[in-house]
Amino acid sequence: MAAKDTGSLRALRRTNSERMLSALMEHGALHRAELARICGVSRTTVSTIVADLITGGVVIEVVGDQVAQAGIDASEVDGRARGFLQANPASGTAAGLDFTLERVWCHLTDLSGRTLASEGVTAARDTPWQERLTAGLALLDDLLGRAGLDRDSLVGVTIGVPGPLDLQTGVIGPSLPGQAWAGVNVAAEFRRHLAVPVLVDNNTRLEAVAEFTWGAGRGARDVLYLGLSTGIGSGLLVDGNLHHGGARGGGGEIGHLSADSTGAVCPCGNRGCLVQYASLPAVLAALAPVLGADAGLDDLLAAAAEGQPDTVRVLREAGEQTGRVLANICNLLNPERIIVGGELARAGDLVLEPIRATLRRTAMALTRDAEVVAAELDLGARAGASGAAALVLRQTDQLVTALLTSTYLRANEAM
Repeated sequence: MAAKDTGSLRALRRTNSERMLSALMEHGALHRAELARICGVSRTTVSTIVADLITGGVVIEVVGDQVAQAGIDASEVDGRARGFLQANPASGTAAGLDFTLERVWCHLTDLSGRTLASEGVTAARDTPWQERLTAGLALLDDLLGRAGLDRDSLVGVTIGVPGPLDLQTGVIGPSLPGQAWAGVNVAAEFRRHLAVPVLVDNNTRLEAVAEFTWGAGRGARDVLYLGLSTGIGSGLLVDGNLHHGGARGGGGEIGHLSADSTGAVCPCGNRGCLVQYASLPAVLAALAPVLGADAGLDDLLAAAAEGQPDTVRVLREAGEQTGRVLANICNLLNPERIIVGGELARAGDLVLEPIRATLRRTAMALTRDAEVVAAELDLGARAGASGAAALVLRQTDQLVTALLTSTYLRANEAM
């Protein structure tokens, strides 16, 4: 019976440790009374467990002049509160790897989200996934080495890839032609090389996490990110939590919502999909008679800057079609803020203003006031990689498990 009681107490202590560290990861610096209230435990329990977490190096206490130096607002805190507790930024490293058709990017942060290193390398479009995986791991090791770290410092890695992730099988579905990861269980392949939790998600969703954490989504809780690029994808955060695509992971394909039910047949089988009107290839195809069949993004943006009438018209029409689709989404989900990213968003208000006007005109009264803003972060793989690292920090359950496991290992080693 005594052994059972000891085991129960140990399990309770572990549970309380997880709850407290999760609270510090979610809420930032807290004083002991706040931590006790949030976790529903006594101040004595907080003091006992926090002492172990401080000894283990995953929590630090900030007192005196250090409070202001750490950027902690103590203006509304009871003067009797002695100090603040926070997760130790130096106790682990979060890594994000993002793979596009032509680039691999790696982003490292400490546990406070401070960037430690961020860099990318190019890859040929026909590079097979095995070589991409090797290149990503080599880049990860290189950046860790430059920061004076190694893989033992990692608490989690998120991998971003194009295409839909089947949440039931873990396999990447087909998307763009030449997608190297199609048919591959990316998480399983990376777990062969990494002894930490590995998360995988679509890179448009990871761009959404990046914008929410460090870009145009700061200060909002319900955010829809729309990427107008070669395809049209999206990412949705509800009350700060990323929606991973529903039952199978296939949600978020805004580009394949119909903007015109009588339109041309899309390869997906639907008619008049938004991607046929508001993707970069669709806009360039509509402007081929004006800009030329070989025109690219730079030609489009130059013509837009010059106010070329056909270019302005086609961009306006793309924005209006996008606004009509977004009006339906707003009526269903009522996001607080809509962030528009991707290459086409670089046209600025020539695309954004028609979206805003159409949304105000066609959405219901309670949903039409969603802010429509441009993305703030770098396009493509760099934003996806930073969002991937941010997702590690946001997945507190797995992160806390990894941190506490290392803490208990250190405690046992000390004994």
